Amino acid sequence: MSRHIAVLGGGLTGLSSAFHLSRRFPRARVTLIERQKQLGGWVRSEMIKLPGKDASVVLEAGPRTLRPNANSVLELINLLGLKDQVITVPKTSEAAKSRYLYVPPAYGDSISGLQRIPTSILSALRSPLTRILGPAVLQEVFKFNNKPDGLKDESVDAFLRRRFGDGFAQVFGSALIHGIYAANSRKIGIRSAFPGMWDAAERGWGSLIRGELMPGKKPAQQDYETGDIVQLMSGASVYSFKDGLQALTNALEEHLVKQGNVEILRGATVSSIDIQSAKVEVNLEDGTSLLPSHVTSALPTHLLYRALSPSLRSLKPFDHLLANPTSSVHVVNIVFPGPPSTLHPAGFGYLIPRPPQGYPSTSDEGPSILGTVFDACSLGAQDTTSSGKFGYTDAEFTKLTVMVGGPYPLPKLPSQLSSDNDTGTPDYIQNILKQLSTHLSRTLPAPIYWRIQPNQDCIPTLLPGHGERMTELRSLLAEKFGGRLQVVGAGVGGVSVGDCVEAGRKAALEAPSD
Repeated sequence: MSRHIAVLGGGLTGLSSAFHLSRRFPRARVTLIERQKQLGGWVRSEMIKLPGKDASVVLEAGPRTLRPNANSVLELINLLGLKDQVITVPKTSEAAKSRYLYVPPAYGDSISGLQRIPTSILSALRSPLTRILGPAVLQEVFKFNNKPDGLKDESVDAFLRRRFGDGFAQVFGSALIHGIYAANSRKIGIRSAFPGMWDAAERGWGSLIRGELMPGKKPAQQDYETGDIVQLMSGASVYSFKDGLQALTNALEEHLVKQGNVEILRGATVSSIDIQSAKVEVNLEDGTSLLPSHVTSALPTHLLYRALSPSLRSLKPFDHLLANPTSSVHVVNIVFPGPPSTLHPAGFGYLIPRPPQGYPSTSDEGPSILGTVFDACSLGAQDTTSSGKFGYTDAEFTKLTVMVGGPYPLPKLPSQLSSDNDTGTPDYIQNILKQLSTHLSRTLPAPIYWRIQPNQDCIPTLLPGHGERMTELRSLLAEKFGGRLQVVGAGVGGVSVGDCVEAGRKAALEAPSD
């Protein structure tokens, strides 16, 4: 085993990298290094026994559902034998068809409140959102190419303002970025967040809508070992697993543990990385020193930069590892008594646009909600009850997930992060319940259970120009180190589960064979 590959970071990208590297190089030694005791990064699912109930619920602290458009994930489901764990949400369900915006009163009475996003001409005729959506779409089709000469990237907000107008960018654009990236749409780059939008506008002589009606360049076909999982996903809008998304990372971990060529170091923090002409050295905080032949880093980019030796930091493209800020989010899971029909409309959930006056500078008014997911509508089958019922009108309880923070200042956390010890309901949760009551226009019952999961620096905000910066970094890695150092992960490519899994797969495919 002359080849020794050190994979830094045991989150989803690191697990995927180790999995695919160990498959491609079965005679190589692969060492996966993770500073936490638990692998999987932000993917964390937990089955909670509800107090005083013969029932349990699966709560997610990170991502909760996946779209079936990432073949890299479907491949893992097949290779890891997870088919029987899959739960699909059909495209015909209300969870797939009905998504909402909660528009704050500051936007005016004509559109404020919980509004269903139109998905058909008939629903558009009835929706107050059409006041913004209709003119924006009609003008975009006929608007001339207004991209400034030489512009290579811009913020999502700037792109949408150019093409659809201020109101559309502020209401729809900011809410969308809240839901996916927990970020400020005026900061995140369009080519990183939605590269397909930029490409469509390029095809359509400036118009995104015209470009969507024109055939685009087909991506190079890749072979994925998906088995019959693609057929399983036929007609699915989103999917998850019976035990939550952590079933995926758990299965990856279990597979790696069984491999004779894989070693997993948990609770191990990388302190320094150095690469000389013929030597790669990775040092850990406990004094352990590794001399791998190759390194694949899936660390958060700021942690990787911190670990680089002074000689590596002196190479300018490594400065790009510090270019992007990150968002921190509090994930608040709440379980209420009674079926979802008594608490909220049927659907996936709702997002909230940024305040028209801008984000506050302090958290004096308490936690600011980015959006709420109606988990019971899509993932009720994960839960167990004495009645076995989990439908919209007959379930015994309703679970919601509320996202807090991102571009808003985060409030101080209460001393108790869950209702496990029944020490009362802190102001933080009372504030959340009050906001939910306003959003849903109804008085809410006291929750059966609640918990707060703080996720610090969990999602990178890829600023305009990120693609060019990463191209410079990849060129440096190829020319100076010949593939002995790879840098992958959410801070380099996309932030979705599919992006992270694909990044690990690609790292293995592109690793030098000599």
